[in-house]
Amino acid sequence: MRIIRHHTLSFANLTGPLGIIALDNDIEEVERQSLSTKDPSVQITMDDYTTIFTLTPTGITRYLKLLKPVDREKQTSYTFTMVASDGVQQSDPVTVNIVVIDANDNTPTFAQVSYSVEVFTDMQPGETVLQLTAADADEGLNGLVTYEILAGAQGDFVISNRTGRITVAPGVTLIVGRSYALTVKAFDNAPEIQRRYISITTVYIEVLPPNNQSPPRFPLLTYSLEVSEAMRIGAILLNLQATDRENDPITYNIVSGDPQEIFNLTKTIGLLLLGKPLDRETTDQYRLIVTASDGFPGSTSTTTVNIVVTDVNDNDPEFDPTMFTNFTVREEAANLFVGQVTATDPDAGANGQVQYRIVNHPDLFVISTNGTIYTRVPLDRELRSQYDLVVEASDGAVYPRRTTLTVSVQVIDIDDNSPVFSKQTYIVNVPENSPVGTIFLTLTAVDADLFSNVTYRIMTESARQLFSLNPITGELAVLQTLDFEDLAAMGMGANITFQVEAVDQGGVTPPGVATVTVRITVRDMNDFSPVFTQDLYKGLVAPNAEKGTIITTVFAEDQDPPGTPASFVRYRVDHTRSPYSGSIFDVEELTGRVVTKVNLNEEPSLTFKLYVIAYDDGEPVKSNSSVVEITVLQPSRIPIFTQEEYKFPPVSENALPGTPVGTILAAAVNQTIYYSIVAGNELGHFKVNSATGVISVAKGLDYENVTSYVLRVQADSMLVVMSNLRVPSKSNTAKVFIEVKDENDNPPIFSRQLYIGGVTEDTKIFSSVLKIATDKDTGNYSSMAYRLIILPTAEGQDSFVIETYTGIIKSAIMFRNMRRSYFKFEVVATDDYGKGNSGKADVVVSVVNALDMQVVVSTVPPTLIEEKKEDLIRIMEQKVQDQIPGAKLIVESIGPKRDGSEVEDYSKSDMMVYAIDPLTNRAISSKELQGFLEGNKLDINKELKPYLGEEGRILDIRDPDVVASVKKAAQAVGYTEGALLALAIIIILCCIPAILIVMVTYKQRQAECAKTARIQMALPPGGKAAPAGAPTNLYAELGDSTSASLEAHIVSYDCVFKLTSVFLQDYLSR
Repeated sequence: MRIIRHHTLSFANLTGPLGIIALDNDIEEVERQSLSTKDPSVQITMDDYTTIFTLTPTGITRYLKLLKPVDREKQTSYTFTMVASDGVQQSDPVTVNIVVIDANDNTPTFAQVSYSVEVFTDMQPGETVLQLTAADADEGLNGLVTYEILAGAQGDFVISNRTGRITVAPGVTLIVGRSYALTVKAFDNAPEIQRRYISITTVYIEVLPPNNQSPPRFPLLTYSLEVSEAMRIGAILLNLQATDRENDPITYNIVSGDPQEIFNLTKTIGLLLLGKPLDRETTDQYRLIVTASDGFPGSTSTTTVNIVVTDVNDNDPEFDPTMFTNFTVREEAANLFVGQVTATDPDAGANGQVQYRIVNHPDLFVISTNGTIYTRVPLDRELRSQYDLVVEASDGAVYPRRTTLTVSVQVIDIDDNSPVFSKQTYIVNVPENSPVGTIFLTLTAVDADLFSNVTYRIMTESARQLFSLNPITGELAVLQTLDFEDLAAMGMGANITFQVEAVDQGGVTPPGVATVTVRITVRDMNDFSPVFTQDLYKGLVAPNAEKGTIITTVFAEDQDPPGTPASFVRYRVDHTRSPYSGSIFDVEELTGRVVTKVNLNEEPSLTFKLYVIAYDDGEPVKSNSSVVEITVLQPSRIPIFTQEEYKFPPVSENALPGTPVGTILAAAVNQTIYYSIVAGNELGHFKVNSATGVISVAKGLDYENVTSYVLRVQADSMLVVMSNLRVPSKSNTAKVFIEVKDENDNPPIFSRQLYIGGVTEDTKIFSSVLKIATDKDTGNYSSMAYRLIILPTAEGQDSFVIETYTGIIKSAIMFRNMRRSYFKFEVVATDDYGKGNSGKADVVVSVVNALDMQVVVSTVPPTLIEEKKEDLIRIMEQKVQDQIPGAKLIVESIGPKRDGSEVEDYSKSDMMVYAIDPLTNRAISSKELQGFLEGNKLDINKELKPYLGEEGRILDIRDPDVVASVKKAAQAVGYTEGALLALAIIIILCCIPAILIVMVTYKQRQAECAKTARIQMALPPGGKAAPAGAPTNLYAELGDSTSASLEAHIVSYDCVFKLTSVFLQDYLSR
């Protein structure tokens, strides 16, 4: 295979491609002497410049094409190799060398846009003024530059068309002060058929005098600069240094444009400095004329400096001092025009753009960009009638400057309020019999509007007959005389209630009407004085009567209406009229009982007069008086009890009325004695024979209500009694103590008629299940003996037993595989250790396992949960009972929080609970129980705070993870699964004999359990002697070691079965 170039093509114009032919000798159809017309289907590749050149992919002749233009000035040639391949073999590489031919595509370029040059009058013709050079990147004629002066030479200068050198024209004499602007053209020499490129420049020529006749020259004729008005004094603003051809010293001056001498110009070096502060707001630009002189006549030049002062934010916005700042606006409407403020800022740009803001009431008022103030919401003049608005004006700088202005806004009133009474209800007392026209109350209704006209009127017709109301002042007066007793007789009573209306005559939005309730109490003016029932009261007293001895009772009545203060009677001693007797006797204020004030020691037969006053609480207070004659009785006429205290044998609570209790006895000389019970018999359970002193039962007793009585008895002379007088003294009164004897008259009363309990499938024999009952009697009568009425199981044994004297029900069998079963039986309680009355209740015990339970996780330690268990159960049980009435919540265990791991957290606790449904006698489903508790967790936590503290609460309610704990226990052994399976099989084989032994002895064990239960029922309660013949040891017939050993065997075999079952299930599941 080889590559043949078809023909050569000049790339000057890039119009024709280069043809490439690749021949493959393996193609039979190709004739060696001629070119075939069949495409050899070979692939030609290039090793470089693939982004610039490409080959057509098919055809006998492949053409090399240009992908993008080439630039000779950047690269003059390209060299690369090509290889042809048929997929199996490839040709030798062929080198391709491409030379880029120049095209006239560049313009001659001068080094500067313009040139400035100075010449002197003494320059000779032909002397060089300036050498110009224009560069052209093309080659050959395309790059050959020709120069020509187009204009401005005025015949005084010529230029070499090849070299570009400008010289003084022949025969020319230069004149001082003349200046020239030569327009010079440079162009290339491309063939005429091609486009020629041209460049133009300007040469400025100034003719100077020879020697020292040229003035200093500033670099620029005009300078322009911007200076901030905040520029510091002394700052250098501009260097105006001029040049002098002869290097003479130059002197600089500002000749105009700075009348205030804001700027300083150094005389010798031409530095322009800031001499005084700038203020843009005063002068914002300066035009300085500066001269430079070398000291020779006519050797002075000038330049202009234009200075623009730029702004800094150095001015606060200022409000217009002539502006009106007192505004008014109507209330009850929004978006109302209030007023307008205007502020200006002399700064420029954003620094001078003023913005407005309401500072102190932006919720009520709003201000626009032009300073116009509007109400944002409706105003209420009655809430506030005037506002001092602080308006802030700030500029638009990044760090704005601010100023404030206070404007006064007065809210104009509209009549939009109703009158409002000073009280919601007026309550006043009016004395009866008040004169007509008496003003007793002034009603006040205030309308918050500025201008109002409030009038009053009584709305209730019946009240208009009794009272008058001034419509302007609101004064309420009596229209006719009021009599308390007449009003009561008419059925109106002492309280008169009516409505009063206040109307604002100008009120239209809304109608200005208000009503109020007036409640008038007609005060009884105490028409009557108390009247004693007797003009003279008599009493007897023992000469040695103790302090507080009751002598007699006075009584006075008041005819004023009952329940009024005027009808309430009190008593006191008139010490003015009874100075001595008032010191030893007194009258009780409320009861009127006359009593001894001190322990008496008076001579017999003396008579004292005690003046007593009865007074009421009316207004004014009225009173009356009576006298009490008190005679000191002869000691011989006062009976004396044989004992100060009497104690009789206990009387049965079943004693019939009339049953004698005991006899009291008193003696007196030549006197018939009269006995009475004066205290302690308020319930009337006893009576005394007034002649014999025999105390007997008057009506039925009840030990459970009252266990003892203390009676106070008194013995008086019959003559004194017949005179309606009594003479209490130390000797004629005594105490009687009576004890009630309890009888077994109440059957045992259970705390509930249905007891609900639960046992788990792995509950051990003789585990406590429930605690039963109480009784109302005392002593032996409250000591219970319990027994169960229970159907035996299919094996003839009892499922449960009860401790005879404690009432604790215990399990008597194993409950394995009995989940969802329940036992229902009766418990019988007989008091007096089983010899008295009996009562019974129902018991239901349901069998559950861990699948029926929920774990209540709390934030407090298990010890606190154990302590507050009853309160916790009560609260949670109530939430369950809200869904299932009568449900019983039972605690299975309390322990530290575990979370399914072996780590125990004793700062928190797990309490495992389940609930029994009384309708089905079975456990409520675990998920249902979880829903009841979880749904009420917030309420439960609130109720638990008093018991668990502020931080105590229920964290979670979850299912117990029994299977996981068993698996972890098995994994802790450290054996492999195969070893565990083998171990399980070995244990089963080894335990078969033991299992057979247990099965054979199972019936024997049942009999022993029954026997144990019978023994236990015979046990007495703790601390009391057992009934005769009862065994003293629960296991007396079985022996402790035998029962303990048998139970241990059963437990151990049970554990073996459980572990084996878990291991097998776990292995098979995997």
